[in-house]
Amino acid sequence: MKFGKEFSSQMVPEWQQAYMDYDFLKTLLKEIIRFKHRTNNAAPPHGGAKDNGGLNRKMTLYRKFSGLVSTPGRQKRSNTHDVEEGVQLTAKTPTMGPIMVNTSSSRGCETTFQMVAEEGGEYELVFFRRLDDEFNNVQKFYKEKVEEVMKEAVMLNKQMDALIAFRVKVENPDGWRWEERTVEITRLASDIATSAAALSASTPAGAKSMRVRSPKPMEAIHEGGSSRAGLMEDDEDEEDNNGISVVSTGAIDDVNTSRMRGARPAPVDILDRVKINNTKETPRSTIKGVLKVSKDTELKFSRDNLRKVEERLRRAFIEFYQKLRLLKSYSFLNVLAFSKILKKYDKITLRDATKPYMKVVDSSYLGSSDEVLRLMERVEATFIKHFSNANRTKAMNLLRPTAKRQRHRTTFSTGFSAGCVFSLIVALAAITRTRNLLQEKGQSEYMNTMFPLYSLFGFIVLHIVMYAANIYYWRRYRVNYSFIFGFKQGTELGYTQVLLVGFSLGVFALLCVLANLDMEADPSTKDYKAFTELLPLFLLIAMFMVLVMPFNFFYRSNRLLFLTCLFHCLAAPLYKVTLPDFFLGDQLTSQVQALRSIQFYICYYGWGDFRHRKNTCNESSVYKTFLFIVAVIPYVARLLQCLRRLFEEKNPEQGYNGIKYFLTIVAVCLRTAYSIQKGQVAWRVLAAIFSVVAAIFSTYWDFIHDWGLLNRTSKNRWLRDKLLIPQKKVYFIAMVLNVLLRFAWIQTVLDFHFSFMHRQTMVAIVASLEIIRRGIWNFFRIENEHLNNVGKYRAFKSVPLPFNYDEDDDKDD
Repeated sequence: MKFGKEFSSQMVPEWQQAYMDYDFLKTLLKEIIRFKHRTNNAAPPHGGAKDNGGLNRKMTLYRKFSGLVSTPGRQKRSNTHDVEEGVQLTAKTPTMGPIMVNTSSSRGCETTFQMVAEEGGEYELVFFRRLDDEFNNVQKFYKEKVEEVMKEAVMLNKQMDALIAFRVKVENPDGWRWEERTVEITRLASDIATSAAALSASTPAGAKSMRVRSPKPMEAIHEGGSSRAGLMEDDEDEEDNNGISVVSTGAIDDVNTSRMRGARPAPVDILDRVKINNTKETPRSTIKGVLKVSKDTELKFSRDNLRKVEERLRRAFIEFYQKLRLLKSYSFLNVLAFSKILKKYDKITLRDATKPYMKVVDSSYLGSSDEVLRLMERVEATFIKHFSNANRTKAMNLLRPTAKRQRHRTTFSTGFSAGCVFSLIVALAAITRTRNLLQEKGQSEYMNTMFPLYSLFGFIVLHIVMYAANIYYWRRYRVNYSFIFGFKQGTELGYTQVLLVGFSLGVFALLCVLANLDMEADPSTKDYKAFTELLPLFLLIAMFMVLVMPFNFFYRSNRLLFLTCLFHCLAAPLYKVTLPDFFLGDQLTSQVQALRSIQFYICYYGWGDFRHRKNTCNESSVYKTFLFIVAVIPYVARLLQCLRRLFEEKNPEQGYNGIKYFLTIVAVCLRTAYSIQKGQVAWRVLAAIFSVVAAIFSTYWDFIHDWGLLNRTSKNRWLRDKLLIPQKKVYFIAMVLNVLLRFAWIQTVLDFHFSFMHRQTMVAIVASLEIIRRGIWNFFRIENEHLNNVGKYRAFKSVPLPFNYDEDDDKDD
């Protein structure tokens, strides 16, 4: 793979604009090649090369936290320095010219190209000016990000101090009584010193040495009040790390003094200035917030709270370490890119500019700063010691999760299940046609009873397939969907895995359909009619059991995230609204017919209609009432989410978004009323009016707010400034399809009838069109969200910290 493609593939998607513009610099080099080709009338060159220990360890868990950031006195000096003088390159051949590379803290890097007077020198001058701009921008961005992580390291320092003190209070509620222990250790040291002196005096050599050496008074172990906050001081037996200085007499061996260096815990008085940061959102906390009930921030020293605090800090350290890894990769890739582009320049122009320029790059903050590396090592040491029980392998697996590889078994299983689905569909069509099942008397009865039961699985499978297609194109255009949805690193599913889930469900559903038809057609098995009617119910129960099972297999983390977001949608507005929550809510608005199928399951099996294959649900007023309730549940959930965001974020756009869902609720209710009471012109007119208004409003919101399109001032007319798909016509096609598919509800108002198509089939087709529209909407919605994150350089999740310091509150005030 050429370096340009490798460089692009290794970029942090949200920082793409902050990397060196390698492709543009290559175009400038191509301009130089074209000029040489025109002047020399020769073929251009290639343009570049191919591209007791257990106790001691337990005691260390209670020590004063040594810190993530270095104190000024102990910090290693960085090799970073400003090169004030120029670096001159003397020409080796008549075709080579000298360059001067100067750097300063105020102006950054400036290259003086001294061969401008040569023919074509202006092209090279443009190249170096752009190269300097790229270097200055990259270094500025890197400095800003390093400053951010250093500030965050200070915050984590304080959190760790509070954690260590909290651990001391939980493990030893009565306190440590260090004064008593100091007296005991001093008495023990005195006894050892006396015994050693007596033993030495009993020998001639020892007596002689005792006479020569004047005795010194015994000094106790002094508890130092200062504590270090060094970045790379990993030796936990250092004097200032423990906060204890040991002054030994000449009679005490160095080994004994090192053993007496106690593992002094962190001072617990730090907890007097700390409060618990209750960031976990629950319905109870939301209600308290509305009622303005003060939150309980008192520290409760229990093992359960200690476990929660450690878990939150563990997640904070993991996320912080990922930031450091990305910063390290950013620095390395950009330095390598400057080296590559300069080597290409040297090969094209036959000059030697790489050495002087790279000397400046390597000595700059970007190339020589080691704060990130030292901070990474310190984070690793802290995480291994405090969060993984000194198990380095376990700690590094958490900090550096291995990239998930595509398994051949998954690919094979996906292809096999897809082939089974295709084969079963062909078999179903053949059996239906050869046995003339659609022409029999029970055809209408079958479509009114069994078809709604099985169509539920068809809607789910179609939605899963559309989601898999979204994942494929998100990955193709480098949309960071795993970060946007909040998946844990390495747990997001690929499109083949999602297709495997969808096709597997499709296989079981089609097998149930074929088994049902075969049993109905075989006279010898007609006695088992009640059993055949239960097949879709068994499949639905099995699907639900797989979804909620707590065992750690079959994509447990993804199932848990789905169930959590689903519960947040149903419990809106009692939970803080995040993107996964309202994204799932939008998906549910496109599955109204599937929700009605679940309602039909309850009616059909709950009231015993399955024993006689009769649909008496439509005759019940309760069932008709729930047709309204079930249909508006997703829209009401989204409306409540919008209201929650409106009051929290004070964003008027959320109010307008809520109006959109309110109009949709009215339109859905009117269309449902018209479908129940056929022939009522008033219901038809009202349904048509509100449906048109809701559809127009929703279409406008899709294009302007969700997709960010229809911008007249954009450089891409009627689109947006940044597009991930190079073919602009794709966006216009998507907008046209969105309009056509959104108005598919017209069929329910105009009540189209086709002689070759049953009414239930038409309902399923309209519902499927809405699912397809939602799948198209998903791609451009997440693309727009990704571009917003790119514009703000948001590449990390904000992890709430467990402790809140009083001085932090004072600063905020």
